Amino acid sequence: MTRRRLFLLLPFLTATFCASVVAAQAQFPIMDKIADKVIQKYQQSSCQQLRAQRGQPRSPEVQRAIQLLQNDPQMRTAFINRVAAPIANKMFECGMIP
Repeated sequence: MTRRRLFLLLPFLTATFCASVVAAQAQFPIMDKIADKVIQKYQQSSCQQLRAQRGQPRSPEVQRAIQLLQNDPQMRTAFINRVAAPIANKMFECGMIP
């Protein structure tokens, strides 16, 4: 593909990606709230708090959210796409992943 073609295609690809993100958010309002809570937890927790929470039993609310995501592959994909970067960044900062 030539540079010119790629340059002309780039705005279309960007618009398509943005539209898919907006559609996923509109399609799964419950997932949106769950993702916001997860992201907020990671952003507001210290590294010590995150380490202490690993392996702890999950609350009934968290178990319900996990069940919801397990039962809906599309919602799960949208959720993971939304929370992956903030979680990975925090875990990297805390030395929990290489």
